[in-house]
Amino acid sequence: MLTGHHLIAGQWVAGETTFLSSPATGEALAYSVGTPAHINTAVQAAEAAYPSFAALPRASRAAFLDRIADEIESRGAEITAIGTAETGLPTARLDGERGRTTGQLRLFASHIRAGDYLDRRHDAAQPDRKPAPRPDIKMVQRPIGPVAVFGASNFPLAFSTAGGDTASALAAGCPVVVKGHSAHPGTAEIVAQAVDAAITALGVHPGVFSLVQGGKRDVGESLVQHPLIKAVGFTGSLGGGRALFDLCARRPEPIPFFGELGSVNPMFLLPAALGARGEAIGKGWAGSLTMGAGQFCTNPGIAVVIDGPEAQAFITAAHESLAQTASQTMLTDGIAAAYRAGRDRVAAQSGVRAVLTSACDQRQATPYLFQVSGDDWLGNHALSEEVFGPLGLIVRVRDAAQMIAVAQSLEGQLTCTLHLDAADTGLGQTLMPILERKAGRVLANGFPTGVEVVDAQVHGGPYPASTNFGATSVGTLSIRRWLRPVAYQNLPDALLPADLRG
Repeated sequence: MLTGHHLIAGQWVAGETTFLSSPATGEALAYSVGTPAHINTAVQAAEAAYPSFAALPRASRAAFLDRIADEIESRGAEITAIGTAETGLPTARLDGERGRTTGQLRLFASHIRAGDYLDRRHDAAQPDRKPAPRPDIKMVQRPIGPVAVFGASNFPLAFSTAGGDTASALAAGCPVVVKGHSAHPGTAEIVAQAVDAAITALGVHPGVFSLVQGGKRDVGESLVQHPLIKAVGFTGSLGGGRALFDLCARRPEPIPFFGELGSVNPMFLLPAALGARGEAIGKGWAGSLTMGAGQFCTNPGIAVVIDGPEAQAFITAAHESLAQTASQTMLTDGIAAAYRAGRDRVAAQSGVRAVLTSACDQRQATPYLFQVSGDDWLGNHALSEEVFGPLGLIVRVRDAAQMIAVAQSLEGQLTCTLHLDAADTGLGQTLMPILERKAGRVLANGFPTGVEVVDAQVHGGPYPASTNFGATSVGTLSIRRWLRPVAYQNLPDALLPADLRG
């Protein structure tokens, strides 16, 4: 049953005021509004939990992650019911996202059991070395302390309460305080109940996890500015993320801000592939572009093609497929309004021509498709800005040289994609040194909307795709965000962390 309260260190805490949810379907429900005081209590509890949780054996921490996954799965039907009502996402999407959420918890559990992430190193003492002896030095990665996590609007499970940021921080040994997203507070609470049940069952310190719902900007600001918070995980808008990033940097003790902020995920259709498979690529792009109403951070919003008959065949196929796409419910009224504003912004730019227009209002989204010349693209930075939703922009360049210029003009991206055949290898080799500097993931002959949760995955990229180009928010490498290396010189085993003893 939903309480509408915050979970703070094992206690369900009411607020003095409430806010109403804005579900896509069903009745609006009341939830407590968080305050800076709630944040302070939660962070103080996280700090109190840190010594015992950081010292917990890896096997015990892995069992905790597995138990959270079990508790989430036991509430699967309840999570899907409230999640579909709150977000408008279909049942199959919520069921799949729940599987991804529990899968990454179990992946992280397996990963920390193996211990490779600790990057343990040992340089043995050389007491007889001349001209001076060498000390014994051991190094290991250690958890940094309490972590703040902001729930994402577009992934109510996989990037929210017990999603990738929370799961990786817990795997690292860091307590977590989650600022829930007001788009899906009921989903957040049920997942928090699952985490709380795992804490109780395994006797983990209750301060290791707290969820604070709602609240104004001062709640989020108080979280990132709290002196006991040592890092922040965020998935959201460029404006909101940049504001929090700046707050982290201005603290008396600056802390890392791992923000995923935005990306247009451009695709480059090379000539041979365009000629051989342009129609199929156009249909595939339309499907990727409209998946989940385009509300994915890896939504491929830009397609770059060399102008000519083959380009037109691709455009026609994309147009025909998009024209058959029904309207979809967006996650929130605010996201829907921002999508319409983005559509109007693109349509108003010089040189932009409409390929497909439609009509969407309120919380419903329909696809839009525009085209522009390479010259106009290169002359207008506004065309490279993300529109969050099922909107595509085709950049028709003169030749391979201008395609390369478009690639060079890009800001940081989560992904870049090459569609190429064997005859395109030379141009692909020219583009690769550019694209690998622009994106965290480079694809060939596919679409970027599927993000596999595996060891080798990188979900991040140069700014503004993310605020830390050396990090990923998906995959086991994400655990390293919440660790720092510590060297121990000539310490007896009794004083070393358990992972370095013996």
